[in-house]
Amino acid sequence: MVADEKALRDLLANGGIDGSTERERLDALERELDQCWDLLRQRRALLEAGEDPGTARVRPSSTIEGYRS
Repeated sequence: MVADEKALRDLLANGGIDGSTERERLDALERELDQCWDLLRQRRALLEAGEDPGTARVRPSSTIEGYRS
């Protein structure tokens, strides 16, 4: 996923991507990556708190996007 994101960003920066479809692909990939990072953070926090990291759940991207400042 990270490699896909980098490739899309490189294409976008070099003008190799045109059209809203490509931008949508990049946006969707960014949302998926944000969800993965959020899940990892949840698991680490649960582990550090002595709880079961297996109870962490993927949160909706709308919830995670609200965390950004």
